[in-house]
Amino acid sequence: MEPIPGTGHPRLDEAIRTLIAGVTDLNGSRRDTDLLEEMLTTVVRLNADGADRGDLKLINTSLREMRNAFLLFSKYRAERKVSVFGSARFPEDDPNYRMALSFAEEMAQRRDWMVVTGAGPGIMEAANRGAGPGRSFGVNIRLPFEDAPNLFVEPDRLVDFNYFFTRKLIFVKESHAFALFPGGFGTLDETFELLTLTQTGKTSIHPIVLLEAPGTGYWQPWLDFVETSLVGKGTISAHDLNLFTYTTDPMAAADEISGFYTNYHSQRFVGDRLVLRLMRPLGVEDLAWLNDEFGDTLASGSIEAIEATEAEIADDDHVELPRLRLHFDRRSLGRLRYMVDAINALSPGEPAPAGD
Repeated sequence: MEPIPGTGHPRLDEAIRTLIAGVTDLNGSRRDTDLLEEMLTTVVRLNADGADRGDLKLINTSLREMRNAFLLFSKYRAERKVSVFGSARFPEDDPNYRMALSFAEEMAQRRDWMVVTGAGPGIMEAANRGAGPGRSFGVNIRLPFEDAPNLFVEPDRLVDFNYFFTRKLIFVKESHAFALFPGGFGTLDETFELLTLTQTGKTSIHPIVLLEAPGTGYWQPWLDFVETSLVGKGTISAHDLNLFTYTTDPMAAADEISGFYTNYHSQRFVGDRLVLRLMRPLGVEDLAWLNDEFGDTLASGSIEAIEATEAEIADDDHVELPRLRLHFDRRSLGRLRYMVDAINALSPGEPAPAGD
């Protein structure tokens, strides 16, 4: 890591280092002191820059909101979570409300996932209701006309946000899958941002499912627009359509999400190489087939089976799992999404050793 730029005042720099040492002594942890020092240095430099009160309030509120959310979700990092988006305006008797309730019940009660929503009424209420309070989270946004969470989120599973951008960051950071039901501007905003982050590699690939009750006709016109006006005019690739799935069957949506993690576990870049962690290693013949089938996604070299890298070992980052490493071209995210499906469909080799 590059040296931390100082404040320009040696006495302040030393005071920051002394403060960090004192804070880390309180909990006995000396990890990541470089980042803590850089954060405090940034705060001091903001003052030196003459940042106005509005800018400081924005930064302060954002930092506080993220800290509260990190604290809440840190207790459940080992749990798979699906975020459910959709309209706050659908009543209880709407078929999409009923579908969201059924989908969330399937994911939480029978597949042991947790469910994250915006904590509002409509689709969000249906999903929290289906999951049950013990399997639900609420990521609530304060709005002038709607800021009270629905009754199916327990207070200790709720976090409030003033800003949409910090709220969306938490949705993406803490979720392993996304279910998108019909909705308004907010739902479409979340849909396009999620797809943009995935298409550009700014977030790991996840299962993304567009759901609607049969005959309600919401996503099909959107799909027609995407295929005709985006793919048709070359503003996105046809392979980008692999980034999501459309269905009117809640059980098919649940299968798509659960199936994504049949063998695939997670991903991480180590230097300029993409590392895919698996639950079980692939056989030699299957690895050769994978190279033949997805060689077009490589900037150079081949897809190879490896053990945990030094960087992952230093971070204790799922070191017990088998891995694939590739020099990914960082553009073919739609193809990478399809590669995960292919990996999950291949016959695995011997099971990996169990982790702690």
